[in-house]
Amino acid sequence: MHDEAGGLDLFDVAAILIVAAAALGYLNHRVLRLPHTIGLTVTGAIASLGLVAVEALFPGLGLGGAVRGLLTKLEFQDVLMEGMLSFLLFAGALHVDIDLLLKRKWTVAAMATVGVLISTVVVAGGVWLLASALGLTLPFLWCLVFGALISPTDPVAVLGILKSVRVPPSLEAKIAGESLFNDGVGIVLFAILLGAAMGESVSVFDGALFFAQEAGGGALLGLAVGGIGYFAMKRIDEHNIEILITLAMVMGGYALAQRLHVSGPIAMATAGLLIGNRGIADAMSETTARHLTSFWSLVDEILNSVLFLVIGLEAVAVSGATGGLLLGAGAILIVLLGRVAGVGGPMFAISRLSPFTPGAFPLMVWGGLRGGISIALALSLPAGPAQEILLTVTYVVVVFSVAVQGLTVGKLARRVIVRPEDLERD
Repeated sequence: MHDEAGGLDLFDVAAILIVAAAALGYLNHRVLRLPHTIGLTVTGAIASLGLVAVEALFPGLGLGGAVRGLLTKLEFQDVLMEGMLSFLLFAGALHVDIDLLLKRKWTVAAMATVGVLISTVVVAGGVWLLASALGLTLPFLWCLVFGALISPTDPVAVLGILKSVRVPPSLEAKIAGESLFNDGVGIVLFAILLGAAMGESVSVFDGALFFAQEAGGGALLGLAVGGIGYFAMKRIDEHNIEILITLAMVMGGYALAQRLHVSGPIAMATAGLLIGNRGIADAMSETTARHLTSFWSLVDEILNSVLFLVIGLEAVAVSGATGGLLLGAGAILIVLLGRVAGVGGPMFAISRLSPFTPGAFPLMVWGGLRGGISIALALSLPAGPAQEILLTVTYVVVVFSVAVQGLTVGKLARRVIVRPEDLERD
């Protein structure tokens, strides 16, 4: 392997990642016994840091450069945002109960929109103050950009954890619904604030119009794509073709969303909810439903494995500057405070209309995991001092979120959801 991954094509990169995911997954299962995605993140980060250490001791080997070249060839932000994310969101939405979600639509909508805005401002203010105290030059607009990219919970990480945590159905619907839609909101907000930080003239009206086009257009496109798939599958009974139709929905729908300049993540979450509920109930035989859910579960597992491995490997892209690492450590608490405000504000405002399960607040705060989307957005920032600092801070926050919060959210759920009737509550 050459220093800059010379001679590798995309198939080589994919092969290396799958082999590494399988090897580290096996090691984790046999030795560490951590939850699969968390184990891959941890082992990937350890492997990356080990390569960095070896490179420092033996610079002639070029191992760190080889990994950096591999990740450059992969172009993680493009692969995730324009490829993997569509499959992961559709697969995750298939398992969300739409009836429970619709009963709590105002709660989910408030947390996915107002909650993200509140968290963005709180995080931006805290990071700006801490950066100033550490002597780092980080303009407030760039702190707002960071707040936007780190405030949304990552649906891939959250839905992965919910598989192993027993919570009341009503609370699961709130957590899953918020994570499916707030990332689309966060990506749109990130685009608006990034434009402002780079000197583009963006009025409040322009920003609101752009947001409405992206979010509203994404939801409408998702309904249209899901509806077409639903009616097509209802008229046949052949599981292989019906699975192919869902693949066409995901790939064609996401590509169309990009051409129409609407939110692809929101479109895929909406389409997945429609197919996973009305599609499975009314448009498929039991055989087709079994094959389809098994197929998408396998896709979800494979892509999750690669995604969280790459999150771990991205350690080699992080600057080791003390200031950035200290800011990242402090940002962990700041992001959690932003999550407290982003969840607490909407919960308090609408608690009379939609009562919350006891213990919901701490579980929603601690269970609001960050993941690959935040890192992909940080990697998409234009090169410069701000990008270097914010990438380091983002990585520190994401690894803490996946490894620490992900490992302990199950214990927290058992502590705060203690009554048997809570687990049956709708």
